[in-house]
Amino acid sequence: MKKFVMAAIGGTLAGVIATTQVAGPLLAQEKAEQTNVYEQLDLFGDIFERVRAQYVEDVDEKDLIEAAINGMLTSLDPHSSYLSPEDAAAMRVQTRGEFGGLGIEVTQEEGFVKVVSPIDGTPADSAGVEAGDFITHVDGESLLGLTLDESVDLMRGPIGSEIIITVVREDSPEPFDISIIRDTIRLQAVRTRTEGQSVVLRVTTFNDQTTPNLEEGLAKQIEEAGGIDKIDGIVLDLRNNPGGLLMQAIRVSDSFLENGEIVSTRGRNPEDGDRYNATPGDLAQGKPIVVLINGGSASASEIVAGALQDHRRAIVVGTKSFGKGSVQTVMPLRGDGAMRLTTARYYTPSGRSIQALGISPDIIVAQPRRDPNAEPAEEEKAPHLRSEADLRGALNNDSLTEDQIRQIEEDRAKAEEAAKLREEDYQLAYAIDILKGLNALGPKE
Repeated sequence: MKKFVMAAIGGTLAGVIATTQVAGPLLAQEKAEQTNVYEQLDLFGDIFERVRAQYVEDVDEKDLIEAAINGMLTSLDPHSSYLSPEDAAAMRVQTRGEFGGLGIEVTQEEGFVKVVSPIDGTPADSAGVEAGDFITHVDGESLLGLTLDESVDLMRGPIGSEIIITVVREDSPEPFDISIIRDTIRLQAVRTRTEGQSVVLRVTTFNDQTTPNLEEGLAKQIEEAGGIDKIDGIVLDLRNNPGGLLMQAIRVSDSFLENGEIVSTRGRNPEDGDRYNATPGDLAQGKPIVVLINGGSASASEIVAGALQDHRRAIVVGTKSFGKGSVQTVMPLRGDGAMRLTTARYYTPSGRSIQALGISPDIIVAQPRRDPNAEPAEEEKAPHLRSEADLRGALNNDSLTEDQIRQIEEDRAKAEEAAKLREEDYQLAYAIDILKGLNALGPKE
């Protein structure tokens, strides 16, 4: 014990001596850096005064300062920005699920506004805006050189008014215009329905309503199906979901996990990181889950998909997600404004960051685009093929009861409905087919 104590003391003393030897140069370096910062702030003050006094037109001092602040923040990354009092108030309203606008989540890339995803049931969605579209002009005015906030301001306007956006799409040879009528956006965070024997949970955003909507909707679908044993599983549809509140993503993940880590966040200082773990209780009661994602699935959507994928709780199907793996903290400022600042990266339970890489599906399934001008498929044009039952005088099947024949006809009708769904939404139909296959195998022993 005496040796251990002495060794500890010796180490402490050595540290003190080392610190004493380099303290002078370190203090001098720190002082020089502070002097340089003060010189830069003086430079900013000089420029501000000259602009205010000598610019060709009168300028609003408040606007100048806000523009300088926003320029500083937007130079960091696409998601950090200054929120004016009006923008901060609008953001608070948006997280509650109702706001005015077009209904698109956007970011900035290569100087243009890029659509992360249109929101289900909104004017932009109805007008045909797609994830990955670049918006180059608004009502004929170019967005090149504008900040993201300035571009968004151009897209705002009175409810009921028309806006024409010019879009560049990857598979379109020329830019084209889309007309949209602005409207009040009322977000229904989760829509639930049953397809065949699979419950579909369509999560459109992560706001204050998401987890309560999901819990209520799932419980209702299970009850209408006649109990959890009557369903094959759950499709959690996160396609074109641009994200939202971090805690809502954690709660949705927790809804289907019994234990283990959901997500971790790591800032510049290691001690500032957080880990979020699941609590007991699985709303799906062990039933298989398929998560649907695409290029419009971002942020909170990727947290959920990554957590369920890493824990092997779900099969992830679709195409690679957007790749937004950073956490923004909204900090209130004096004058009712706010600052949105990127403060951390988040990591899935296995320790992977999805920043710029996205979540890769377990099974890649692209959504085919239907060409309305295309000719009908060969099988659609083919004449009906006659079977044994169509032949005059064919023998009846005497091995089945009327109930068995009725069941066969019902199964055939379900198969035909599944075929229709495949035409309408190939990715969803694929996910439901996976659940059917897993259910046919039976529970794991």
